[in-house]
Amino acid sequence: MANGIRDRVAIVGMGCSRFGERWSESAEDLMLEAFQEAVADAGVERRQIEAAWLGVCLEENNVGKTAGPLVQGLRLHDIPATRVENACATGTEALRGAVYAVASGACDFALALGVEKLKDTGYGGLPHRTRGTMTDLWQPNGSAPGAFAQLASAYRSKYALPAEELKRAMAHVSVKSHENGSRNPKAHLRSRISIEDVLKAPIIASPLGLYDCSGVSDGAACAIVTTPEIARGLGKKDVITVKALQLAVSSGEEAQFNTWDGASIRTAQVASSRAYQEAGIRNPSEALDLIEVHDCFSITELVLMEDLGLSLPGRAPHDILEGRYDRDGAIPCQIDGGLKCFGHPIGASGLRMVYEIYLQLQGRAGERQLAKADLGLSQNLGGHPHQNVCAIAIIGRHA
Repeated sequence: MANGIRDRVAIVGMGCSRFGERWSESAEDLMLEAFQEAVADAGVERRQIEAAWLGVCLEENNVGKTAGPLVQGLRLHDIPATRVENACATGTEALRGAVYAVASGACDFALALGVEKLKDTGYGGLPHRTRGTMTDLWQPNGSAPGAFAQLASAYRSKYALPAEELKRAMAHVSVKSHENGSRNPKAHLRSRISIEDVLKAPIIASPLGLYDCSGVSDGAACAIVTTPEIARGLGKKDVITVKALQLAVSSGEEAQFNTWDGASIRTAQVASSRAYQEAGIRNPSEALDLIEVHDCFSITELVLMEDLGLSLPGRAPHDILEGRYDRDGAIPCQIDGGLKCFGHPIGASGLRMVYEIYLQLQGRAGERQLAKADLGLSQNLGGHPHQNVCAIAIIGRHA
């Protein structure tokens, strides 16, 4: 019987580029920026890396369909390398490949790296090229803001919330992220905003306004993983290990049947439940010290607080307004600014989330450092509420 990978794999080094509009740098430049930080952090040489996973989602026109640019750009001579893609969960998918390789005993050191140069595509938001006849037929004018605006409408209807109350809770989510992002020198957006700024902003897809939406960025993030025993041999005192890695993909039931009410992310419920079991967590509200979630829109973060079992059904708006997920709240969320402000280069986002938790666990987050950080969760979501992939990673100090 499978018993998971809890504490079988250690993260010994991580790196992250500055996110933003990096017009002057290529994808390879961003990969190298993140990789050099990770190698220095790990205290290993590049020749020790035995396998690599590259996560790229929408920028394959420039990066390519293989992991060749990773191996060439980082001079990782003749190692097995694989390019992966899993929508906005691509970064976590790359980490999953590297972690499983070490857990299986296939190699001692593995690299996971995610990168995206979205600003070069010329789109204001996510590039949306044709994906085949069926998608073009069913969803010729579909948009991410439109899909997640429907999530907001369904949530408000289910819990009979006044529109103003939900909107104010969503605004609090955005203001919190901007406040946290202002403390992060690598974040794309570092300006503080007010509740009134959010409430008065132009509507993108009702009830989502401008400040309810994350932007897109250029950036890269990476991790080097090994076994806890090797990590200790490298002189690591506070060994950080992977407690759980879980993935859930929509089967089509949400889109095709009436059992889904449209007010939740079912895959997040499933993946988090599996992750808690793998990590040995019975009460996530008590166990988790910080979380990084996929706040592509403010309503997404709000709903996820319930899907992850951190707020009771219908209580997320109240918990948010009471500061439960603020920097000084019970469970700080998006302490680095999240997708909203750190940025969202799709292939890198999942690893960027883990990067912040990793720094916090080691007491190295600078101005952002929390007083207590022993266990953290990242949640990555790709797709729309009715059809998506959800990835959960939980990391903490080695038991």
